[in-house]
Amino acid sequence: VQLQASGGGLVQAGGSLRLSCAASGRTFSMGWFRQAPGKEREFVAVIIWSGGSTYYADSVKGRFTISSDNAKNTVYLQMSSLKPEDTAVYYCAAGPPQRAGTYYFSTLGYDYWGQGTLVTVSS
Repeated sequence: VQLQASGGGLVQAGGSLRLSCAASGRTFSMGWFRQAPGKEREFVAVIIWSGGSTYYADSVKGRFTISSDNAKNTVYLQMSSLKPEDTAVYYCAAGPPQRAGTYYFSTLGYDYWGQGTLVTVSS
């Protein structure tokens, strides 16, 4: 499965941005992670293709929305009320059904990764 992330850019604090991740095939879960300079990659959100269940990191809950277009094999991350601390490279990832549950929130839960897209939020 190949993943192509896009949509990053520079935005002012309080602004919005939508990221897209196009997948060449269907897996079980699609997640977004981010990595700020000098920090570890951290979980942001995940959506389960079948049924559409979603989960979010506490830091983005209420501000970010993950959604999917099953016909296009594409997952979106709508980011609103952006803060400077949201600045990071955002990665999309695809995971198999064997790693469900708590694996959703860890990089270990995913087999395939996109190339990353940079989001910069200015204050």
